[in-house]
Amino acid sequence: MRDCFCTINLDQEEVYRTQVVEKSLSPFFSEEFYFEIPRTFQYLSFYVYDKNVLQRDLRIGKVAIKKEDLCNHSGKETWFSLQPVDSNSEVQGKVHLELKLNELITENGTVCQQLVVHIMACHGLPLINGQSCDPYATVSLVGPSRNDQKKTKVKKKTSNPQFNEIFYFEVTRSSSYTRKSQFQVEEEDIEKLEIRIDLWNNGNLVQDIFLGEIKVPVNVLRNDSSHQAWYLLQPRDNGNKSSKTDDLGSLRLNICYTEDYVLPSEYYGPLKTLLLKSPDVQPISASAAYILGEICRDKNDAVLPLVRLLLHHDKLVPFATAVAELDLKDTQDANTIFRGNSLATRCLDEMMKIVGGHYLKVTLKPILDEICESSKSCEIDPIKLKEGDNVENNKENLRYYVDKLFSTIVKSSMSCPTVMCDTFYSLRQMATQRFPNDPHVQYSAVSSFVFLRFFAVAVVSPHTFHLRPHHPVSVVLLKSSFKETFMCEFFKMFQEEGYIIAVKKMYKRAQGRTRIGKKNFKKRWFCLTSRELTYHKQPGKDAIYTIPVKNILAVEKLEESSFNKKNMFQVIHMEKPLYVQANNCVEANEWIDVLCRVSRCNQNRLSFYHPSAYLNGNWLCCLETSENALGCQPCTAGVPADIQIDIDEDRETERIYSLFTLSLLKLQKMEEACGTIAVYQGPQKEPDDYSNFVIEDSVTTFKTIQQIKSIIEKLDEPHEKYRKKRSSSAKYGSKENPIVGKAS
Repeated sequence: MRDCFCTINLDQEEVYRTQVVEKSLSPFFSEEFYFEIPRTFQYLSFYVYDKNVLQRDLRIGKVAIKKEDLCNHSGKETWFSLQPVDSNSEVQGKVHLELKLNELITENGTVCQQLVVHIMACHGLPLINGQSCDPYATVSLVGPSRNDQKKTKVKKKTSNPQFNEIFYFEVTRSSSYTRKSQFQVEEEDIEKLEIRIDLWNNGNLVQDIFLGEIKVPVNVLRNDSSHQAWYLLQPRDNGNKSSKTDDLGSLRLNICYTEDYVLPSEYYGPLKTLLLKSPDVQPISASAAYILGEICRDKNDAVLPLVRLLLHHDKLVPFATAVAELDLKDTQDANTIFRGNSLATRCLDEMMKIVGGHYLKVTLKPILDEICESSKSCEIDPIKLKEGDNVENNKENLRYYVDKLFSTIVKSSMSCPTVMCDTFYSLRQMATQRFPNDPHVQYSAVSSFVFLRFFAVAVVSPHTFHLRPHHPVSVVLLKSSFKETFMCEFFKMFQEEGYIIAVKKMYKRAQGRTRIGKKNFKKRWFCLTSRELTYHKQPGKDAIYTIPVKNILAVEKLEESSFNKKNMFQVIHMEKPLYVQANNCVEANEWIDVLCRVSRCNQNRLSFYHPSAYLNGNWLCCLETSENALGCQPCTAGVPADIQIDIDEDRETERIYSLFTLSLLKLQKMEEACGTIAVYQGPQKEPDDYSNFVIEDSVTTFKTIQQIKSIIEKLDEPHEKYRKKRSSSAKYGSKENPIVGKAS
């Protein structure tokens, strides 16, 4: 039995690795990795390892797919046979080389040819043990009776060395040679000679590591005295391998690979405009964004660029709300709310991955690091307990970690990204309207996302949110341990009516007093929960006054001149404003921030407020005499920006264009479906018939499809021009299109 894991590599650079599946010869990983490729590459490779605690992990085998072949496997689930891993075949990078053939007259008067080899540079050499290598090159002239070798200097700590070294090799001529004005190497000699360049990493005190080689026949100079080109490094064949290899097993992969060319921004204006109108289209199923999800073979392909584009333009919340409402229409049982794999749930999943990453790193990563780096055992499965394990101690360890995780999650609510909060608020409202007699549906509608699809995924699979490079064993144990009887007390914590967000001792001004004096301000303990703001004479005592969070209309700073006191803010609610003095300016800002966050979704929030107090019959700021007068300044305290995401909207729009292009057949079928009454009243279509779409308004949907097709046709023209230009301008042997060098 083996403890297996798999790595994903771009050439020799590892970019991801899976969890370790213990004691299995048929490991099931079931993991998805999405990443953008930031550089050129030759192979996408998958290595299967046997985990070894004391020694170096054993490489069992690999699957290496050429970049050119990725499109043939894209979108298909395929079994690949594992191939043996040979250090001489693990290469990447390219070499820039120049060859010249000069005439040379020796001291005794004989004439020969001189071969000049100029090794200029290399690009994209692999990392060695996670660091840039120390490369050098050997340059050899190889023939039937000669093997002249020379060597460059070692370049330190670089994957893109600039050698710029020239080497000279003499080619001896036969005595019958006669000088010509246009001399050439004799045919029989030129076919037998070749230049071989080997790249090595200087190992200093250990053995040098082979990085790749190229072989260039000298006959490339037959028609030209100079040859300059980039060559891809090739593996080295030892020449003693058997044609048959042992059966190392197979690896099942589902690869989706896309490659797009992004045009200048002005080309994408019409398509972006159409997509960004989607949240306002009635019904939502007739919008361009929804149609994209309908026609794509895999909705996940559409979700990522769509979510990023809508998020960039603050259109995601209304769109997600609209498609979620469409889901709710078909939900008959409150217990299955948002449990499907629809466009709405996938959009929300992707939204949480994009905007929730930093939040999880701040909230959960410290605890996950502690769990992974701790030697405490959490194993409570009797079958997996090792000899000498104390199950009671393990239970306590597990209890400690789960309690810490849950407490941290609950206390972090005010750090949750605004987009997530706004979306969950909308889901909660819609669920309550859809199932008015179910008091719990307002919680299950949110928990189905925030716990099952967000926090649980982050804990069980921390690599999904880049919290850990791969699965820690102790975190995986948390997943199954929630089912144990002793965990019931933790589940009860989820059922509490409210949880404490902040507690602090501050000064408040007495309600209803008109005279200004020190006794009008009293020390009180303020407590904010998810439901109410209260203040108390002493901590733990009954509340003197309570303001329900739902009644908060605004939270703003108060001008110092109102009471000649610094660090004051006001909580404006249904009754008279509550004036509070914090202990310092930082504390005042924190309370304004947290109160704004917890009340952000209140429907009656004010747009204008009074920056000063109402004293002695008038507002000190605008001198209005009516206590109910409209505020004189716009509200300033808003929700702070909590997501800074670098989104290239042109690139996302290009991806959407490509998806529409690939799905034109289904788009055509959907257009035909809009024009036939059989979609609504006719016989049931076969499951594989593309006319089985969600079409609520055939007229509006038809118009949208017409707009999509027109925009796609216009975008096809510049793409076709680019393809023609690329095919004609990409010179073979250039850095962008290097020559595949001759292999051994």
